[in-house]
Order: sequence, then C-alpha cells, then structure tokens
Amino acid sequence: MLKSMTGFGKASCELPGKKISVEIKAINSKQLDLILRLPGVYKTKESELRTLLMQKLVRGKIELIIAVDQSGSAENYSINRQLVKKYFADVKMLADELNVPVGEYAFSSLLKMPDVLKPQEQEPDENEWEQILAAVEDAVGQCDHYRIAEGAKLEKDFINRIALILKFLDNISPFETQRIEKMKERFRKDLSDVVNTRMIDENRFEQEIIYYLEKIDITEEKVRLKNNCDYFLQTLAEDESNGKKLNFISQEIGREINTIGSKANDSDIQKLVVQMKDELEKIKEQLYNIL
Repeated sequence: MLKSMTGFGKASCELPGKKISVEIKAINSKQLDLILRLPGVYKTKESELRTLLMQKLVRGKIELIIAVDQSGSAENYSINRQLVKKYFADVKMLADELNVPVGEYAFSSLLKMPDVLKPQEQEPDENEWEQILAAVEDAVGQCDHYRIAEGAKLEKDFINRIALILKFLDNISPFETQRIEKMKERFRKDLSDVVNTRMIDENRFEQEIIYYLEKIDITEEKVRLKNNCDYFLQTLAEDESNGKKLNFISQEIGREINTIGSKANDSDIQKLVVQMKDELEKIKEQLYNIL
C-alpha cells in the first residue's frame, strides 16, 4: 500500500474554560523533520508527542500545532507589571526629550503592548492531557488517511506510466531488423566510396558486420528493463510503502533505457527511448513524495 508523505489532519477538544485545537501538516522530506508549536504549558509533553509522531508518521517534514482558545474569565490572565514599567519609562524618557506631555491615553495604550497581558499557565492534570493526546491521535489518524488516499492516486499513475514504458519497449522490436539492414547498406556504401566493390571480401565483410552488431546488441538491456519494470510493479503491490526502494528501482530502469539509447544507432528507436525517458522522469518526480 503506497503512502504519500503529503498529509493534513485537524482535531479539537473542549476543556473547562478553553478549547484545544490540533493541526498536523506533512510534506515530503528525506528524513523525519519534526516541528512542534506548543503553548508553554504543554512543553513538558514535547518528548511524548515526538515519539507518537515518529511511530505513526515515520518520515517527512511534519508540523504539529496545538493552540489554546481561552474562554474563561479574566482571572485566567495577569499583567506583567515589570514589562509595563519598562514600557512606561521608555515612553516618558522619549516624551521628555521631545518636550511633549504624557497623556492618560498613554497608560491604556501600554496595556495593549506585546506580552503585557498573559494567561496564567498551570500544569495540565492527567485527565486534561489524555483528552488533548486523544485529539492529537485523531489528527494523526486523519493525516495518515490523507496520505493513503494520495498514495492510491500516485500508485495508479505509476502503473499507467510503467505500462507505457513497456509498450514503448515492445515497439522497439520491429525496428531492430530494419536497423541491421540499414547498417549493412550504409557500411557497404561507405566502403564502396573508398574501395572497388570487386575487391571487397564478402566473408570478411559479414564477419565485421556481425562483430559490430554484437557491440550494439540491446537484447540484454531489453530483458533487464522488462524485469526492472516488473519488479517496480511488484514493489508497488507490497503491504508496506517503499518509497526509497522504488526510487532505487527507477534508477536501474533509467540505466537500461540510457544504454538502449546509446546503443540504438537508429532514429526510430531513439524516439521511443525519449518517450520512455519522459515517462520515467515523471515517475521520479512523484517518487520524492512517497513514504
């Protein structure tokens, strides 16, 4: 079962005096890259959350956001007195330098400055944390289902493109016989341009042709390319998502296609090679997003 590394999940839970919102965003990455954005009160739980994400989502650049929407009374907040005094001292010093009075509005404005009003953070009790953790697990599950759905779409695309590569490979065969005849004619013409045709040893000429044809024979490459494509499809059908393994197989497919192209010495075969390369590049682009 193929899984994409792209995913999204969202969940929430209601607690006394506040609402907890959880979001998980995942995109592709070679390794596991975790970014946790947590309120200060839940920082002590970061290790537990990292372990959960590592076990469930395995790989990718994953961002977890936990937000708290306070709906309680004003008793949940306090004024940072030292910070207000610092703001006021700076404002008064600037007012004296500019020789302007500090009006009453200045004090009310200070209360709107950053970090002046802050929530009173308390350690979450176990019952509260269990509810938050359940919301995180719900978001993780949604993210995983999103990955599975995206992986199913990519799997269909891979199967279609591998089928096209195999089709182009089959289309090479009719041109191989023509290629041999074209080579013989070209070699004979080139030779006749410098040597009298009556002086050509036909047996030696055929031996040289056979030797050259062995050098450019693509039978083995065709067999290996077919086998690698079959192996790619078998790996797609496995229970686990094997993005790295599929990437290695695609590299082997690319090597065989390139070798066929370098040995082809035929414009019709080269066109088919270009089409195979085009399909393979599209596969490789999507493989970077496979878990």
